[in-house]
Amino acid sequence: MALINLAAREINYKIVYYGCGLCGKTTNIQYIHRRVNPGARGRLVSIATEEERTLYFDFLPLSLGTVKGLRTRFHLYTVPGQSFYNASRKLVLQGVDGVVFVADSQISRLDENVDSYLNLWDNLMSQSEDPSNLGIVLQMNKRDIGGIFSVADLTELLNHTGSPVIEACALTGVGVFETLKTVCKQVIAKSSRT
Repeated sequence: MALINLAAREINYKIVYYGCGLCGKTTNIQYIHRRVNPGARGRLVSIATEEERTLYFDFLPLSLGTVKGLRTRFHLYTVPGQSFYNASRKLVLQGVDGVVFVADSQISRLDENVDSYLNLWDNLMSQSEDPSNLGIVLQMNKRDIGGIFSVADLTELLNHTGSPVIEACALTGVGVFETLKTVCKQVIAKSSRT
């Protein structure tokens, strides 16, 4: 749910990058942070452990123009990939406006992708969050390596909502900004209707 601060003439949207461990969530955020004008972005906050790069979340506030005379700020978060951090995943999802589900395209990661996708829906439902009120994008990451699923097969497995699908390679930036722009447009459009 977008937060409006009338005193600051600002509307804040929360976008969460969701997916299994090491699928590219943090890499997406890091690429965006490196490429965005420093005047339009905040500090990148990341909490890391030895086993996994992100224990809790990455957070990057990003300013992108105005909506209805209000300055827009997008707060980008990632969730921890490991399922035993589910309580943290639920906390990060609270108040979400848009979700980017980052799927690891490798065939060997199918079970982790499906588990994470189902976990996303379980967590949204447990918060009484209607996915039709959210901007949702399916990003198929790691399209630059061998041993990957076809786009059609991954779409059939992980996209029962008919959300936009974007092929990506977060390491090189292919599809990263297209994903971000797509989810931002959805979030703005959905909040304008309410």
